Amino acid sequence: MELTDLLELHDVGLSRGGQRILAQVNLKVKRGEIVAIIGPTGSGKTSMLRIADLLDQPDKGRVIYDQLDVSRDQRARLAARRRMSMVFQRPAMFNSSVGYNVAYGLKLRGARGADLEERVDEALRSVGLSGYQRRSISGLSGGEVQRVALARSLAVRPELLILDEATANLDPSTVSAIEGLIQASRERGATVLMATHDLLQSRRLADRVAVMMAGTLVQVGRPDEVFSQTACQPVASFVQGEEFMRLVGDRA
Repeated sequence: MELTDLLELHDVGLSRGGQRILAQVNLKVKRGEIVAIIGPTGSGKTSMLRIADLLDQPDKGRVIYDQLDVSRDQRARLAARRRMSMVFQRPAMFNSSVGYNVAYGLKLRGARGADLEERVDEALRSVGLSGYQRRSISGLSGGEVQRVALARSLAVRPELLILDEATANLDPSTVSAIEGLIQASRERGATVLMATHDLLQSRRLADRVAVMMAGTLVQVGRPDEVFSQTACQPVASFVQGEEFMRLVGDRA
């Protein structure tokens, strides 16, 4: 059975202060798959994810969510956003308790009482932070804060989970735990769109990998295709350079 498209970006373009950020970005994300976006720093990955999450509007092009054009219709955008969630590399947190932060998205969606508490407990348990409800965000480590951010996203049971370098600068055990949560989310039916600086991570997790260069997606395919049959010299140079640096780091 062929999977249907959940998210589609058609010829998306974005400029800021006269500078081109994105140009003719085209991507289709099918239901239930994990798509990883890789590319050099400054290539436009975060800008593309913010448009996919409907936080920002493109200057050009269209965003289709579940076969509905949500590019300009504010009501449609709000309805679609309630079906997705995004985790940033440096998540914004309220200076309050862990429980308050995890419950925030649920409250916006109308959860109350016992249902709210149960879903907060479930989300924290899923990220290995059971019993943290009353702890202050300010007293957590960076890895714990990232787990809270992921719990907040998972608590709303998103149809589309968007991750922007969610495991950057974290210790290996935390990275492994978060990767397990990403895979578990997909197994529960979520679709995942993620940007990562870690090429090995994209190989481990993704069904398809998309390479972004200078604001444009220049190659999209299965991990084995992207890493062994690069579409152009810039992609080959990026992939080989990143793998070389990883090997050097592993041997250091």
